Amino acid sequence: MKFKDIIGPSPWQLLRDYMQMLLGTIIYTLGYTCFLLPYKIVSGGVTGISTIFFYLTGFPAGTTYFIINIGLLLIAMRVLGWRYLVRTIIVTLLISFAINMMQTQLTETIVNGTPKLMHIIGEQKFMACVIGALLEGGGLATIFLAGGSTGGTDIIASSVNKYWDISLGRMLLTLDIVIIGASYFIEQDIEMVVVGYTAMLISNTFLDYVINSARQSVQFIIISEHYEEIAEEVNTQLERGVTVLSGEGFYSKEKRQVLLILAKRYESRSIFQLIKHIDPRAFVSMSNVEGVFGEGFDPIKKKI
Repeated sequence: MKFKDIIGPSPWQLLRDYMQMLLGTIIYTLGYTCFLLPYKIVSGGVTGISTIFFYLTGFPAGTTYFIINIGLLLIAMRVLGWRYLVRTIIVTLLISFAINMMQTQLTETIVNGTPKLMHIIGEQKFMACVIGALLEGGGLATIFLAGGSTGGTDIIASSVNKYWDISLGRMLLTLDIVIIGASYFIEQDIEMVVVGYTAMLISNTFLDYVINSARQSVQFIIISEHYEEIAEEVNTQLERGVTVLSGEGFYSKEKRQVLLILAKRYESRSIFQLIKHIDPRAFVSMSNVEGVFGEGFDPIKKKI
Protein backbone atom coordinates (compact mmCIF):
# COMPACT_ATOMS: atom_id res chain seq x y z
CA MET A 1 0.00 0.00 0.00
CA LYS A 2 1.38 3.38 -1.00
CA PHE A 3 1.65 6.21 1.51
CA LYS A 4 -0.58 8.49 -0.58
CA ASP A 5 -3.33 5.87 -0.50
CA ILE A 6 -3.45 6.28 3.28
CA ILE A 7 -3.14 10.02 3.80
CA GLY A 8 -4.70 11.51 0.67
CA PRO A 9 -3.90 12.68 -2.83
CA SER A 10 -1.59 15.65 -2.14
CA PRO A 11 0.13 17.49 0.73
CA TRP A 12 -1.86 20.69 0.13
CA GLN A 13 -5.17 18.83 0.05
CA LEU A 14 -4.13 16.95 3.16
CA LEU A 15 -3.19 20.16 4.98
CA ARG A 16 -6.49 21.81 4.04
CA ASP A 17 -8.48 18.78 5.16
CA TYR A 18 -6.68 18.55 8.50
CA MET A 19 -7.08 22.27 9.18
CA GLN A 20 -10.79 21.91 8.46
CA MET A 21 -10.99 18.85 10.73
CA LEU A 22 -9.21 20.85 13.46
CA LEU A 23 -11.76 23.66 13.13
CA GLY A 24 -14.62 21.17 13.24
CA THR A 25 -13.10 19.52 16.30
CA ILE A 26 -12.94 22.85 18.15
CA ILE A 27 -16.56 23.69 17.30
CA TYR A 28 -17.77 20.21 18.24
CA THR A 29 -15.85 20.16 21.53
CA LEU A 30 -17.10 23.63 22.52
CA GLY A 31 -20.69 22.51 22.01
CA TYR A 32 -20.26 19.29 23.97
CA THR A 33 -18.01 20.41 26.84
CA CYS A 34 -19.38 23.92 27.44
CA PHE A 35 -23.10 23.35 26.91
CA LEU A 36 -24.13 19.67 26.86
CA LEU A 37 -21.86 18.00 29.44
CA PRO A 38 -22.29 20.55 32.30
CA TYR A 39 -26.10 20.39 31.97
CA LYS A 40 -26.20 16.57 31.84
CA ILE A 41 -27.59 16.55 28.30
CA VAL A 42 -27.02 13.25 26.47
CA SER A 43 -27.34 13.69 22.70
CA GLY A 44 -26.31 10.19 21.63
CA GLY A 45 -23.13 8.64 20.25
CA VAL A 46 -19.96 7.92 22.20
CA THR A 47 -20.05 11.39 23.77
CA GLY A 48 -23.45 10.44 25.16
CA ILE A 49 -21.98 7.28 26.70
CA SER A 50 -19.09 9.39 28.06
CA THR A 51 -21.56 11.79 29.69
CA ILE A 52 -23.48 8.95 31.37
CA PHE A 53 -20.26 7.31 32.57
CA PHE A 54 -18.91 10.64 33.88
CA TYR A 55 -21.96 11.36 36.04
CA LEU A 56 -22.18 7.77 37.30
CA THR A 57 -18.47 7.29 38.11
CA GLY A 58 -16.73 10.69 37.84
CA PHE A 59 -14.33 9.32 35.20
CA PRO A 60 -13.20 12.08 32.73
CA ALA A 61 -15.46 12.20 29.67
CA GLY A 62 -12.60 12.75 27.22
CA THR A 63 -10.74 9.66 28.43
CA THR A 64 -13.88 7.53 28.16
CA TYR A 65 -14.44 8.84 24.65
CA PHE A 66 -10.89 7.89 23.66
CA ILE A 67 -10.98 4.39 25.17
CA ILE A 68 -14.30 3.47 23.54
CA ASN A 69 -13.26 4.78 20.12
CA ILE A 70 -9.88 3.05 20.13
CA GLY A 71 -11.58 -0.21 21.12
CA LEU A 72 -14.10 0.12 18.29
CA LEU A 73 -11.36 1.00 15.78
CA LEU A 74 -9.35 -2.09 16.73
CA ILE A 75 -12.42 -4.26 16.26
CA ALA A 76 -13.29 -2.68 12.90
CA MET A 77 -9.73 -2.51 11.55
CA ARG A 78 -10.33 -5.20 8.93
CA VAL A 79 -13.73 -3.85 7.90
CA LEU A 80 -12.96 -0.17 7.27
CA GLY A 81 -10.37 1.41 4.98
CA TRP A 82 -6.95 2.62 6.13
CA ARG A 83 -7.64 6.26 5.22
CA TYR A 84 -10.85 6.19 7.30
CA LEU A 85 -8.95 4.69 10.25
CA VAL A 86 -6.05 7.18 10.12
CA ARG A 87 -8.31 10.24 9.95
CA THR A 88 -10.66 8.87 12.62
CA ILE A 89 -7.76 8.23 15.01
CA ILE A 90 -6.48 11.79 14.50
CA VAL A 91 -9.91 13.33 15.13
CA THR A 92 -10.46 11.05 18.13
CA LEU A 93 -7.16 12.13 19.70
CA LEU A 94 -7.95 15.82 19.12
CA ILE A 95 -11.47 15.59 20.55
CA SER A 96 -10.36 13.53 23.57
CA PHE A 97 -7.57 16.00 24.40
CA ALA A 98 -9.83 19.03 23.88
CA ILE A 99 -12.66 17.60 26.02
CA ASN A 100 -10.35 16.82 28.94
CA MET A 101 -8.64 20.23 28.70
CA MET A 102 -11.93 22.17 28.55
CA GLN A 103 -13.48 20.01 31.27
CA THR A 104 -10.56 20.84 33.56
CA GLN A 105 -10.90 24.56 32.85
CA LEU A 106 -14.67 24.52 33.49
CA THR A 107 -14.46 22.55 36.75
CA GLU A 108 -14.99 24.60 39.89
CA THR A 109 -15.16 23.64 43.56
CA ILE A 110 -18.41 24.45 45.34
CA VAL A 111 -18.88 25.20 49.06
CA ASN A 112 -18.67 21.62 50.35
CA GLY A 113 -15.51 20.93 48.34
CA THR A 114 -17.23 18.93 45.61
CA PRO A 115 -16.03 19.62 42.03
CA LYS A 116 -18.72 20.79 39.63
CA LEU A 117 -18.76 21.81 35.97
CA MET A 118 -19.46 25.50 35.51
CA HIS A 119 -22.81 26.53 33.99
CA ILE A 120 -21.67 29.35 31.72
CA ILE A 121 -25.22 30.50 30.86
CA GLY A 122 -26.75 30.02 34.28
CA GLU A 123 -29.56 27.50 34.75
CA GLN A 124 -31.00 27.85 31.25
CA LYS A 125 -30.92 24.17 30.35
CA PHE A 126 -33.03 24.44 27.19
CA MET A 127 -30.83 27.25 25.85
CA ALA A 128 -27.76 25.12 26.57
CA CYS A 129 -29.43 22.24 24.71
CA VAL A 130 -30.06 24.37 21.60
CA ILE A 131 -26.61 26.04 21.53
CA GLY A 132 -24.74 22.84 22.30
CA ALA A 133 -26.64 20.80 19.69
CA LEU A 134 -26.10 23.46 17.00
CA LEU A 135 -22.37 23.60 17.71
CA GLU A 136 -22.14 19.81 17.79
CA GLY A 137 -23.98 19.49 14.46
CA GLY A 138 -21.93 22.25 12.84
CA GLY A 139 -18.67 20.76 14.09
CA LEU A 140 -19.56 17.29 12.84
CA ALA A 141 -20.53 18.69 9.43
CA THR A 142 -17.18 20.52 9.18
CA ILE A 143 -15.31 17.31 10.02
CA PHE A 144 -17.34 15.19 7.59
CA LEU A 145 -16.89 17.66 4.72
CA ALA A 146 -13.11 17.36 5.21
CA GLY A 147 -13.34 13.58 4.84
CA GLY A 148 -12.90 12.94 8.56
CA SER A 149 -14.95 11.01 11.06
CA THR A 150 -15.49 11.10 14.82
CA GLY A 151 -15.76 7.32 14.87
CA GLY A 152 -17.98 6.06 17.65
CA THR A 153 -21.33 4.66 16.63
CA ASP A 154 -20.42 5.39 12.98
CA ILE A 155 -17.91 2.53 13.23
CA ILE A 156 -20.54 0.15 14.59
CA ALA A 157 -23.09 1.14 11.94
CA SER A 158 -20.56 0.89 9.09
CA SER A 159 -19.36 -2.51 10.28
CA VAL A 160 -22.92 -3.88 10.57
CA ASN A 161 -23.83 -2.44 7.16
CA LYS A 162 -20.84 -4.26 5.67
CA TYR A 163 -22.42 -7.67 6.28
CA TRP A 164 -26.14 -7.05 6.81
CA ASP A 165 -28.66 -5.13 4.75
CA ILE A 166 -29.36 -2.48 7.41
CA SER A 167 -29.19 1.20 6.45
CA LEU A 168 -26.58 3.35 8.20
CA GLY A 169 -29.16 5.99 9.12
CA ARG A 170 -31.49 3.48 10.75
CA MET A 171 -28.64 1.84 12.65
CA LEU A 172 -27.28 5.17 13.94
CA LEU A 173 -30.77 6.33 14.96
CA THR A 174 -31.39 3.10 16.87
CA LEU A 175 -28.07 3.37 18.72
CA ASP A 176 -28.69 7.03 19.63
CA ILE A 177 -32.21 6.28 20.88
CA VAL A 178 -30.86 3.52 23.15
CA ILE A 179 -27.98 5.67 24.46
CA ILE A 180 -30.18 8.68 25.20
CA GLY A 181 -32.77 6.44 26.84
CA ALA A 182 -30.02 5.13 29.14
CA SER A 183 -29.47 8.68 30.46
CA TYR A 184 -32.58 8.14 32.60
CA PHE A 185 -30.44 6.15 35.04
CA ILE A 186 -28.28 9.18 35.90
CA GLU A 187 -30.98 10.87 37.98
CA GLN A 188 -34.13 8.86 37.10
CA ASP A 189 -35.47 12.01 35.44
CA ILE A 190 -37.61 11.68 32.31
CA GLU A 191 -36.93 15.36 31.48
CA MET A 192 -33.28 14.51 30.90
CA VAL A 193 -34.29 11.94 28.28
CA VAL A 194 -36.66 14.34 26.51
CA VAL A 195 -34.01 17.10 26.41
CA GLY A 196 -31.53 14.55 25.05
CA TYR A 197 -33.84 13.58 22.20
CA THR A 198 -34.39 17.28 21.46
CA ALA A 199 -30.62 17.84 21.28
CA MET A 200 -30.23 14.84 18.96
CA LEU A 201 -32.95 16.17 16.63
CA ILE A 202 -31.44 19.68 16.50
CA SER A 203 -27.89 18.39 15.99
CA ASN A 204 -28.80 15.94 13.20
CA THR A 205 -31.03 18.47 11.41
CA PHE A 206 -28.34 21.16 11.45
CA LEU A 207 -25.71 18.62 10.40
CA ASP A 208 -27.75 17.67 7.31
CA TYR A 209 -28.45 21.34 6.52
CA VAL A 210 -24.76 22.36 6.59
CA ILE A 211 -23.60 19.36 4.53
CA ASN A 212 -26.34 19.71 1.93
CA SER A 213 -25.74 23.48 1.63
CA ALA A 214 -22.00 23.03 1.13
CA ARG A 215 -22.43 20.30 -1.48
CA GLN A 216 -25.39 21.73 -3.38
CA SER A 217 -24.79 21.99 -7.10
CA VAL A 218 -26.73 23.45 -10.02
CA GLN A 219 -27.09 22.62 -13.69
CA PHE A 220 -27.24 25.22 -16.46
CA ILE A 221 -28.71 24.67 -19.91
CA ILE A 222 -27.85 27.60 -22.17
CA ILE A 223 -28.96 28.31 -25.74
CA SER A 224 -27.19 31.25 -27.35
CA GLU A 225 -25.78 32.33 -30.68
CA HIS A 226 -22.62 33.26 -28.77
CA TYR A 227 -22.25 29.83 -27.20
CA GLU A 228 -18.56 29.55 -28.06
CA GLU A 229 -17.72 32.79 -26.28
CA ILE A 230 -19.80 31.84 -23.23
CA ALA A 231 -18.20 28.39 -23.07
CA GLU A 232 -14.71 29.89 -23.37
CA GLU A 233 -15.32 32.38 -20.54
CA VAL A 234 -16.87 29.78 -18.22
CA ASN A 235 -13.98 27.43 -18.94
CA THR A 236 -11.20 29.99 -18.39
CA GLN A 237 -12.62 32.39 -15.79
CA LEU A 238 -14.59 29.95 -13.62
CA GLU A 239 -12.53 26.88 -14.48
CA ARG A 240 -15.66 24.83 -15.04
CA GLY A 241 -16.09 22.25 -17.76
CA VAL A 242 -18.66 22.86 -20.49
CA THR A 243 -20.39 20.23 -22.62
CA VAL A 244 -21.70 21.27 -26.04
CA LEU A 245 -24.80 19.39 -27.18
CA SER A 246 -26.41 19.47 -30.61
CA GLY A 247 -30.05 20.55 -30.56
CA GLU A 248 -32.84 21.23 -33.01
CA GLY A 249 -35.97 23.34 -32.60
CA PHE A 250 -39.02 21.12 -33.11
CA TYR A 251 -41.12 23.77 -34.85
CA SER A 252 -38.42 25.80 -36.65
CA LYS A 253 -36.16 22.79 -37.40
CA GLU A 254 -33.29 25.20 -36.74
CA LYS A 255 -30.03 23.65 -35.59
CA ARG A 256 -28.72 25.05 -32.29
CA GLN A 257 -25.80 24.34 -29.99
CA VAL A 258 -26.75 23.83 -26.34
CA LEU A 259 -24.33 24.33 -23.45
CA LEU A 260 -24.55 22.06 -20.42
CA ILE A 261 -22.72 23.33 -17.32
CA LEU A 262 -22.52 21.85 -13.82
CA ALA A 263 -21.34 24.17 -11.06
CA LYS A 264 -21.55 24.84 -7.34
CA ARG A 265 -24.52 26.93 -6.26
CA TYR A 266 -22.31 29.80 -5.09
CA GLU A 267 -20.92 30.05 -8.65
CA SER A 268 -24.35 30.60 -10.23
CA ARG A 269 -24.25 34.39 -9.72
CA SER A 270 -20.95 34.65 -11.61
CA ILE A 271 -22.30 32.50 -14.45
CA PHE A 272 -25.42 34.65 -14.81
CA GLN A 273 -23.33 37.83 -14.86
CA LEU A 274 -21.05 36.35 -17.48
CA ILE A 275 -23.98 35.30 -19.71
CA LYS A 276 -25.67 38.68 -19.34
CA HIS A 277 -22.47 40.46 -20.36
CA ILE A 278 -21.97 38.33 -23.48
CA ASP A 279 -25.54 37.69 -24.62
CA PRO A 280 -28.44 39.27 -22.68
CA ARG A 281 -30.91 37.50 -25.01
CA ALA A 282 -29.61 34.00 -24.23
CA PHE A 283 -32.07 31.34 -23.11
CA VAL A 284 -30.95 30.01 -19.73
CA SER A 285 -32.36 27.27 -17.54
CA MET A 286 -30.96 26.61 -14.07
CA SER A 287 -31.98 23.68 -11.85
CA ASN A 288 -30.80 22.12 -8.61
CA VAL A 289 -28.88 18.85 -8.85
CA GLU A 290 -29.19 16.13 -6.23
CA GLY A 291 -25.53 15.16 -6.44
CA VAL A 292 -22.53 15.68 -8.72
CA PHE A 293 -19.50 13.40 -8.46
CA GLY A 294 -16.17 13.55 -10.22
CA GLU A 295 -13.36 16.04 -10.78
CA GLY A 296 -14.16 19.46 -9.32
CA PHE A 297 -17.06 18.08 -7.27
CA ASP A 298 -17.52 15.37 -4.65
CA PRO A 299 -15.44 12.20 -5.04
CA ILE A 300 -17.20 8.97 -5.89
CA LYS A 301 -17.09 7.10 -2.62
CA LYS A 302 -16.29 3.44 -2.32
CA LYS A 303 -18.86 1.23 -0.69
CA ILE A 304 -17.62 0.32 2.78
